[in-house]
Parts: sequence; structure tokens; C-alpha cells
Amino acid sequence: MSTAGVHVSQALIKLSLVYGGQGQFPITQNVTVVEGGTANMTCRVDYNDNTSLQWSNPAQQTLFFGDKKALRDHRIELVRASWQELTIRIGDVSLSDEGQYTCSLFTMPVKTTKAFLTVLGAPGRPEITGFTKPAMEGDVITLTCTTMGSKPAANIRWFRNDKEVQGTKELNATGKSFAVRSSLQFQVDRRDDGVAYTCSVEHVSLPNPYMTTEVLEVHYAPHLEIAHSMIIPQEGQYFKLECRSIGNPIPDLVLWSKDGGELPDIERMIVEGRELTITTLNKTDNGTYRCEASNHLGTSSAEYILFVYAKDFPGPTTDPNALGQHGPDHALIGGVVAVVVFITLCLIIVLGRYLARHKGTYLTHEAKGAEDAPDADTAIINAEGNHVHAEEKKEYFI
Repeated sequence: MSTAGVHVSQALIKLSLVYGGQGQFPITQNVTVVEGGTANMTCRVDYNDNTSLQWSNPAQQTLFFGDKKALRDHRIELVRASWQELTIRIGDVSLSDEGQYTCSLFTMPVKTTKAFLTVLGAPGRPEITGFTKPAMEGDVITLTCTTMGSKPAANIRWFRNDKEVQGTKELNATGKSFAVRSSLQFQVDRRDDGVAYTCSVEHVSLPNPYMTTEVLEVHYAPHLEIAHSMIIPQEGQYFKLECRSIGNPIPDLVLWSKDGGELPDIERMIVEGRELTITTLNKTDNGTYRCEASNHLGTSSAEYILFVYAKDFPGPTTDPNALGQHGPDHALIGGVVAVVVFITLCLIIVLGRYLARHKGTYLTHEAKGAEDAPDADTAIINAEGNHVHAEEKKEYFI
């Protein structure tokens, strides 16, 4: 035998050992499918000397032996069967189909490989319960979002409008799947009126979250404010007051009164809906005007003090009729400024007198000896003599 022939024979022996040993083990892959979907289970070998391949389920029931169907299950079909591949299809997969499947190569001995089929349970559409329509301000309500049938357990998130809020999660196993609930408890106030609460369900089987939204309606007692048409109402002018209300439901009827009684001049004082119009102002219109409104939850009122100025009055720069609620108290500010100025002046005067008394020069004993002189002429001479030395008797205080 030639050297080339020897090399060829050795190569064939090595190739035979490879394919007859490790190369003969079947190759499989794990499969993940959503419940209700289709799973393809494939088993391959790199080399097969006419040896059959077989698929069996987690209960070790044979599904296909080669191209021969062994288990009567209309959901299981043959896709491809050859000496090197056996592929089957399981349709309408259920959670009970999950488990470890076995591909066998019938050599001596039989070689097997496992493949795990994972079935995901898609969650059901979420539902929100606990809404009362309408809710009353001050009520404590509990919103609950529920989704059924997820595997693994779904995740629930809450949103108040676009802001996420935290709920309390609860899991309950039902067979191989889970019922997931999340609760959100809070006390209702008027700021919740018209707010959208959204429950979002996330799961590995979903390309996008399932979402459901409920809008909360809150009823609350009214709150009133009075708006006026001008800052400085003057005689002869047209003047309007508007009673603005915030409440749910909004009160339909607004009642106007003046100084605790009915409007005195219905010809000039015209009420239209929420507005009170005085067509021609005069001094008799001075007083306190009040509007009142109610709904089934309560009653509210607001007041406005009207002072009518003379026709030629130049007017202040701010509204004197605003009940002290629309700006600073200018009388108070003026009083504070006056007190500060007065105290400052007093301090200046006291300080000036203090400095005047303790700074400068003065003479001492300027007329010493004059009281002992026998006559007026001598007294004058003695006094003048003392003044000569006055410069020597100066005292300085700083």
C-alpha cells in the first residue's frame, strides 16, 4: 500500500470515529411560546447511518417516531422528517404543554437530548373597580386593578394623569397562572375632580402594555368670589359685579343682597344670571353687596364693599373697595412709616443736645473776687483782671 493510501485510510477511520461517537448525539433547542401560539420542536444530527429519530413529551409519550405519528393529538403535526432531522409542530399551545421534551436517536446505545418548552400565560385585559360616580369630597375610596391568567405574574403600575403613583400588589396562584391585583387608596378632594387614573399591565408576552383608564368625578360645595368692573367707581358711572363660583355641581342660582336686605332700586340694579349691574352710580349705592349660591353639598357667599366717589374725584391708584383682600393695607404701611420717621427725629434731637453739652470750651471763676469788692469800680477791675487769665483756664472735653 502506498503512503497516500495509508493517509486516506487513517482519515476515514478518524471520520468514522467522529460520526459514530460524539457526532451522533441529537441537537435540540429550548423553545418559548405564548399560550395559544404554535411551537416548532426540531431535532437534528450531523451524521446518521439510517437510524431513526423520535420525539416524546414530558410524560414520556412518543409523539413521532420518524415520520410515524404515535400520539393521537390533532394539535401535533409533522413538519419535516429525514435521517438527519425530525421537526414537529404543536399548535394552540396550553400551559399544560410546558415541560421537558426528549429527542432520541436509536443507536446502540440510544442517545437522547432534552429541550424545554416554556409556555407564557398572557395576562387578561385589566379592569378597575371601586369607582363611585360621583365621589364626594372627603370620601376615602379604594381603586383596584385586576388582571387574570398571567404566567409569570404580570406587573401592574398606576398613573394619576401622567404621574406614576404606588399601589399595593397582591398575587394569587390559580393552577399554573396568576391573578394579580393592585390597590390604590386615597382621600378624595376637589383637586381629584376630572383626574384620570390609569392601570397599566406589563408582561413579557406583550409587545405593549395593556391599559385601562377611569376619570374620577368629585362633587364638592361651592366657593364664591366677587369680581368688579372698575377700580374707582364714581357717580354717574356704569358699574358691574360678577359672582364667580367654583363648585361641582356648579350652582345655577345666585342671590344678590345689599346690607343684609333686598336690592333697594331694582330699576337701576339689574341682576342677570351671576352679574349685578348698577346702571348709574350715586352715593346711595354705598354699602356691602353680598352674593350667595348653593348646591346639594353646601352654601357659600362672598361680599364686596362699594364706595362711590364724587364725579370729579381724581381717585387713588389702588382699589379702596377690595375688602382688604386684593393688596397690602396702605393705611397700616403709612402708620408704620410715620412712627419710624418720628423715632428717627427724636434720636437726632437727643443726640444733638448731648453733643452740644459735652463738646466745646467754657470759662471758670471768670468773676471771682468781684463779690468781695468794696465798690462797683473795684469789682469791675477785679473781674477784668480775671479775664486776662481766661485762656489759661479753658477746659476741653471730647
